[in-house]
Amino acid sequence: MPEARFSFAEHYHERTKYEPATLARKSQGLDWSKQPSPYKDYKIGTVYDLKPYLTQDIQSDRDGLLASRWRRLSRLLFCSYGLTARVPTVTGEDFYLRAAPSAGGLYPAELYLISAGTPLLSAGIYNYQVRTHSLIHFWQDNNVWSGLQQACFNHPALQNTRLSIAITSVFYRSAWRYQDRAYRRIFLDTGHLLGNVELASSIEDYQASLIGGFVDDAVNELLFLDKQVEGAIAIVPILDLQDEEHIGLGQESREPLEIIKRSQDSSRGLMTALPSATAFSYPKLSDGELLGFLHQATQITEKPNTQKFKKQLEGKQSEEKNQASEIDLDKYNFPFCTKVNTAIESIHWGDDLELLENTILQRRSTREYCGVKLELAELKAILDFTYQPQHYTDQGIDGNPDYFDLSLIETFVAVTGVEDLEEGCYYYAPKSQELRQIRFKNFRDELHYLCLGQELGRDAGAVIFHTADLKKAVEKYGDRVYRYLHMDAGHLGQRLNLAAIGLGVGVSGIAGFFDDLVNEVLGIPSDEAVLYITTLGRPF
Repeated sequence: MPEARFSFAEHYHERTKYEPATLARKSQGLDWSKQPSPYKDYKIGTVYDLKPYLTQDIQSDRDGLLASRWRRLSRLLFCSYGLTARVPTVTGEDFYLRAAPSAGGLYPAELYLISAGTPLLSAGIYNYQVRTHSLIHFWQDNNVWSGLQQACFNHPALQNTRLSIAITSVFYRSAWRYQDRAYRRIFLDTGHLLGNVELASSIEDYQASLIGGFVDDAVNELLFLDKQVEGAIAIVPILDLQDEEHIGLGQESREPLEIIKRSQDSSRGLMTALPSATAFSYPKLSDGELLGFLHQATQITEKPNTQKFKKQLEGKQSEEKNQASEIDLDKYNFPFCTKVNTAIESIHWGDDLELLENTILQRRSTREYCGVKLELAELKAILDFTYQPQHYTDQGIDGNPDYFDLSLIETFVAVTGVEDLEEGCYYYAPKSQELRQIRFKNFRDELHYLCLGQELGRDAGAVIFHTADLKKAVEKYGDRVYRYLHMDAGHLGQRLNLAAIGLGVGVSGIAGFFDDLVNEVLGIPSDEAVLYITTLGRPF
């Protein structure tokens, strides 16, 4: 095998870029006879119907506490990934949309619950049957929790709870349409889902943590997955903040829950993202083989040196504490550039976050913008909800949600139609809460073209880009960082989605674009990998 110049993650990214000259070849006609089903069915197991617990008034269970627990779990799953809309099709068959957006409506993710034994769920493994909003207990095993802990290197978050969500991907659901580039979309979709899980957890008084570093084969075997078809990609421990085991302060207000949340912070953020190996030597692969090879290359087979990453985390926390009172410099802090402070009053999501829950369930990707300008206050509020979660703790929202590593992701905003904001490209500095203008031009025509001719790019008032220095990221986490980057970008994208919809602004994510042209238009280095695009505009 020849020595490669790039890691395989970098090689994959280069090979799956869209270019005007090759897009037609990569977008060959679909074989509709092979379209995969977005549902997974289990023929054997105990079924727990969650639909009755979606209503406010539950009469069937005499145990009020037990009924409340069922209702909260039911709504957590429904707000995360439930079927929220029915769309008729030309074939006469209905197509169902879910709470989390998915490229092409293909929904590659599956949700499993792993229980160590709780008042609701006996020990074992459950699959969330989204089509019927039910759980099927297909494997009963008192040792399953210890197996999960071992596979996750005894992550501290698994010591504080007895319930975890495992998110997997059925790869062909997306690869059927998007071929090798589907790997990008799969993890962006999972990021959307993680954003929903995080916020739905806050609504229902849970706390969601995040584990990306685990032994892939061990988790796949635990879930009885055919790893050629489906693979585990994220573990989300769920802590019940209303569990008597964790609460001794009563339930009269949400304030005690914040005390509980802060007490758990020491076990979050540790070992969230662990490194895999980095492949620099690999065979010559044909189109169609890249996705499978990358997933294999990003797997963890043994425990990495976690002490190194703990020290990095501790050093970072210490540095942030020491610099808290200093002016943050971030990047692109040129003395000549226009700087716009984005601080603004936070979006109010209603008593008990009912407006946030309604927004999650009513969210839809906007298909068309009318071209009318956005208000600057709207853009500021959308950025505030996405990047300043600490502003929302007084509403009961987790102010320190888990990501894999946001320090690796940069945000740029191309402005073509925002009142009181000059047209051009801006770098968003989240710590300083500033938009910093780095290019002075209206990019409307270029945005239309680089978004593959989609009118959403042309008619949007602002287009948000998430990028990363892929080489630097690989140096830190190995090839597995490709997963982390796209899940984090999708997570941010989902918060952008919900903030926009909550304010009545149209929004749509775009994962198909001419990669290199984005760098040219934004004026950023060519080695900055473009991860995701989110368009914001005024809907009709």
